[in-house]
Amino acid sequence: MDLTTVADDLVVIHDGERVHRFDGLEPDADFEFVGLSGRTLPRPGGALLCRIGTVNDVHFGETEAGWLGESLPADQVSLVRSAPGEAPYPETMNRAAVDEMQAADLDAVFVKGDLSVDGQAAEWAAFEACYRPPFGERLHVVRGNHDAYHGQSEYAGDRWIDLEGITIGLLDTVIPTRTTGWLRPDQLAAIDAELATRPGPVLLMGHHQQWIAGPSGRRSDDYFGLHPDASDALDEVVERHANVIGYTAGHTHRHRVRRMRRSGVPTIEVGCVKDFPGTWAEYRVFEGGVMQVVHRVSSPEALSWSERCRHLYAVYGVDYEAYALGVVGERCFVFPERAA
Repeated sequence: MDLTTVADDLVVIHDGERVHRFDGLEPDADFEFVGLSGRTLPRPGGALLCRIGTVNDVHFGETEAGWLGESLPADQVSLVRSAPGEAPYPETMNRAAVDEMQAADLDAVFVKGDLSVDGQAAEWAAFEACYRPPFGERLHVVRGNHDAYHGQSEYAGDRWIDLEGITIGLLDTVIPTRTTGWLRPDQLAAIDAELATRPGPVLLMGHHQQWIAGPSGRRSDDYFGLHPDASDALDEVVERHANVIGYTAGHTHRHRVRRMRRSGVPTIEVGCVKDFPGTWAEYRVFEGGVMQVVHRVSSPEALSWSERCRHLYAVYGVDYEAYALGVVGERCFVFPERAA
């Protein structure tokens, strides 16, 4: 039984493939449903200005879930595949996510990389066929490492999108042919300059999660995410601009929130679409603040697939269920205010 989503007016609980949805709730109020309890999110003040959605790690073209590098022989890895007669699972998961985002009547949709598994033209075409017709000019896309392993440049470059009440900075963090991410010095200077022109709230998005120093302080050029030097440099830029409310990424296929060391701003990871739990994130922008609400893709076909993926990577000793889902407070929350 998973308390999957808690918003200001909504609670969703998943019991395997069964969905319990409770709408029309009061904000900032205690609840107890089907044996699980909690409190709805407080609603920021003022009018609702816009709603946006994000997905990442959609992986069109993937046919096997469960690989974790090459640390075990192939015959020892437990892989999960679509069953005979089923659609490829990236199609199942992404089409269901698109249907949910369409029903939410979002003002914009942002895709934060790994559109494909190998950056092949057919994989990008499948992505475009799924996402472009429903959202048209509301769709904004940046590449991930899987889209550039062969040096490709499709979906490259930063983008700045101004919406009512918020600006989204969609950052290209990719180093072609590499898994590790980077922000170049000239790119950081351009980000700094863009932020100076926008007095209202800004949410930064990219594919790679930030490196945040742990107790050991260990740095690595091969960090599986945004290189430590680039991560620190982004924090320094954010520290100079109190309008930045957070940085949100994919890449890790998990839900987690940490804080940048200098600025204290949330640095967020949102889980993948393609397997467990199979999610998309909504941002509700009010005059008085911004809320993140993570939704689990809940069509019967999507839940049937994602439930099969709860225990991916168990052969490696990974508790993927706990890792990928995380805790509800790091999926659903109101962004903290920053001092001017």
